[in-house]
Amino acid sequence: DKFVAIRTVVGSNAGHSGFQCMTGRGPSNQPPGGWPSLGSILSKLEGHVEEGIPPAMALTPITTHKPYSSGNVPGFLGPAHTPFKPTDQRVQDDLILKGTSLERLRDRRGLLTSFDRFRHDIDRSGVMESLDASHQQAFGILTSSRLAEAFDLEKEDTALRDRYGRGSAGHIADAAPGFNDQFLLARRLVEAGARCVTLAFAWWDWHHKIYQNVPAYVPRLDQGIATLVEDLHNRGMDKDVSVVVWGEFGRTPWITGWGGRDHWTNLSCALLAGGGMNTGQVIGTTDKDAAEPKDRPVHFQEVFATLYHNLGINVQTATVPDLTGRPQHLVESQYKPMPELI
Repeated sequence: DKFVAIRTVVGSNAGHSGFQCMTGRGPSNQPPGGWPSLGSILSKLEGHVEEGIPPAMALTPITTHKPYSSGNVPGFLGPAHTPFKPTDQRVQDDLILKGTSLERLRDRRGLLTSFDRFRHDIDRSGVMESLDASHQQAFGILTSSRLAEAFDLEKEDTALRDRYGRGSAGHIADAAPGFNDQFLLARRLVEAGARCVTLAFAWWDWHHKIYQNVPAYVPRLDQGIATLVEDLHNRGMDKDVSVVVWGEFGRTPWITGWGGRDHWTNLSCALLAGGGMNTGQVIGTTDKDAAEPKDRPVHFQEVFATLYHNLGINVQTATVPDLTGRPQHLVESQYKPMPELI
C-alpha cells in the first residue's frame, strides 16, 4: 500500500550511466554547459533549508565504471549548485574544525573576502559569483554541526540500523557499494535540511550468473528500501519526501546463453513511494514477454515532472536560466505530472 510500481518506463537513451536518472534528459543535444541534475535545479530554485546543509547531496562514490556514478552535475547552473559529494561515508570527522577557532576562521573568511573584492573588479565571466557561493557553503558547513551530526549514524537506535541492514562500503564489481547504511543516512540528511539526496546501490549489470546474483543483491535492496519507506511513514515524513528507485534501462526478457540478461532499452521499470502520491497501485501493462509496453508508457521526464509537482514546483511555468540567460523548462513541454499519482 505504500509503493507505486511502474512497469512501463520508456525513453531510455541506452547510455550505461546515471545521467538520465539524475537529470531526466538524454546526453545528446544539450545546451552549453549541459543539463543540470534535479538536486542542482532545487538548489537554484529553492536554495538552502538550513544554513550549513547543502541543498543537494550525492552519496554515490566514484565507481570503477565511472558513468555509473555520473549525472549529479550542476550543468549550466554552474559550480555554485554542484551537489555536495562526501568522499567517505564516515565523513563527519572531516566536518569538524580541528585546531582552529571560529574566531580565526572568521578572520580567514574576512581576508578571503577582501581578495575576492579585488578579483571581482577584474572578473566579468561569472566564475567569481560561483566561487562566492561555494565559499559560503564551505564556511556554513564548517561553522555548523548539523551536517556532521547527520553523518553520525551511531546516534541512531541499533535495532533500527539492523532493520536497514549494514552491508559493505566496498565497491561491488565495477559499480557501487552494497551499503544499506546509505538509506538511513539519506533519511538523516533530509531531516537535517537536504532537499535532494541520491545514492547508488550494488551492481546490476548481470550479463551472466543471474541465478547467483538475484539472491545476493535483490533481498538487500528490498530490505533497505522497505525500511526507508516504513521509517519515513513512522516519522510522519511520507507526505514530504518522495522516493524513486530505478536504473538507466531494462534487461532483455530472455536469459542469454551466458546465463544472464543483456541491455534492453524498449522497456524499464521504477518504484516510487511517499511524496503524498496515490500509492498502492501498479501503473502500466506489458506484452506477454515483458518486452514492450502494452498500455500507459511512462517517460523518464513524466517521473521528473511528478517529483517536481510533489515539491510544489509547476513544471509548466518554472524555468532556470542557461549560460546565455535563456530560460529553460525543467522538463520538455509535452511531459506533465502523472495524473494517476497526484
